Amino acid sequence: MRRIIFLAGLLCGLFALTLAQDEVLRSVTDLERAGAFTEASKLLTDRLAVERNPALRRTWQFELDRLRRIRLDYSASRDKLWTQVQRAVRDITKEEFEQWIADGRFDRRTIDGQEWFVYTSRSNLFWRYPDAAARRLNPPNDTAFDRSVWQNALAITNAAADAGRPYVLPKRFSVTMNVTVDPKGIPDGSTVRAWLPIPRSFPFQTNFRLVRSSSPATLDNETSPIRSAYMERVLENDSTLDFEVEYEYTHFGIRFPLDPARVEPTDASDPAVREFTREGPHVVFTDTMRSIAASIAGEITNPLKKARAYYDWIAENIQYSYAIEYSTIRNISEYCLINRYGDCGQEALLFMTLCRLSGIPARWQSGWFTFPGGKTNHDWTEIYVRPWGWIPVDPYMGIFARQYLTTLGPQEQQAVQDFYFGGLDQYRIAANSDHSQALRPPKRGLRSDDVDFQRGELEYDGTNIYFDAMSYSVSVTELPPPH
Repeated sequence: MRRIIFLAGLLCGLFALTLAQDEVLRSVTDLERAGAFTEASKLLTDRLAVERNPALRRTWQFELDRLRRIRLDYSASRDKLWTQVQRAVRDITKEEFEQWIADGRFDRRTIDGQEWFVYTSRSNLFWRYPDAAARRLNPPNDTAFDRSVWQNALAITNAAADAGRPYVLPKRFSVTMNVTVDPKGIPDGSTVRAWLPIPRSFPFQTNFRLVRSSSPATLDNETSPIRSAYMERVLENDSTLDFEVEYEYTHFGIRFPLDPARVEPTDASDPAVREFTREGPHVVFTDTMRSIAASIAGEITNPLKKARAYYDWIAENIQYSYAIEYSTIRNISEYCLINRYGDCGQEALLFMTLCRLSGIPARWQSGWFTFPGGKTNHDWTEIYVRPWGWIPVDPYMGIFARQYLTTLGPQEQQAVQDFYFGGLDQYRIAANSDHSQALRPPKRGLRSDDVDFQRGELEYDGTNIYFDAMSYSVSVTELPPPH
């Protein structure tokens, strides 16, 4: 009887805790939407002053920092944006600029009564509006890059067909990643902890070798869903801290010989794929998502054809856009769907959600895209379809081929779009096989990015070091072909 009473009391306490959390979160969300950031911050600060529950304290700390992160993303004033646009768009007038604002061409928010624009607004203008891109001053010459993407896709496709296997034309790389910490605000003598992404093991990514590290490094398991090199350093005399790793690895080109007629049923109870058919962080089966999935798939039942329909729809209907920080978005996949734009990770999560909604196992991959002339952090996906197993799908590259490879002809564009459904280039550093995963050893403080892991994570004494207090760089050298 006492046990029953105890359990009942525990459940009531947890229920009350959840209600309290939900109530505060609703209030904070409402204030944020109204632009009342100072009021929302005060509410959270007041809660932190009296809250003793560790889980709730962490929630309030994150929400408080989230408001600061949003302010950092929305940091361009109207005058600053006008200056940037003037320098980038041919023959732009102030009247036209104001009309573009009225038309919603620039992402903006009102924060505490002041108007702010996303700091990447000028760049996003060229991604999302072809008429503005056509007037771009000093546009980049993408001809060589575009052709090399197409030629590499063609070479991998032909080599895989000739070899009768999906993994071909391996390349070996040497990579150096550096993360530098701004010591401002960090007490002298603090231990700074750093996690830097490194390649995990995949059938197509092998032979990892750590060449050196700036401090003794602990390497996570080679099959970790979020693989890192972990290091520590003590801050002394307010000096700048650098964390660096140098490593080598091999990555194969990939092209699977996909044929809808060969598709076999997938066992949804298989533990290897079951978790990748479920909802999860930013993979939410909302009514909006269900509706668009149904309208795209129609009467298609073949899982390979259905996944390809989602891929092609995204390629045609979602534009690329530099993203605000993932940690500031409540549901990334729906954010991308509603806005009809997003960066590679947002597009990947949208594709994954559509696939999982339809019972197609889909999972995250991310790290870096290191193609000569196009190096950047990057996210893509894999889907599970028998008899092939896990096959790569890069929704961003489908969009890129359809909308932005403008120096190629239509057939070449289509060839690239076809390739990245079931194919992948060698120029990848794949550090992650799932999103929203915990670091090892665990981070004591907040994550700078609680969805992805590409730029590194840092903290001191349990306090997060956010992206505005660090810088990072990645250099890549292609080595002689592996034997």
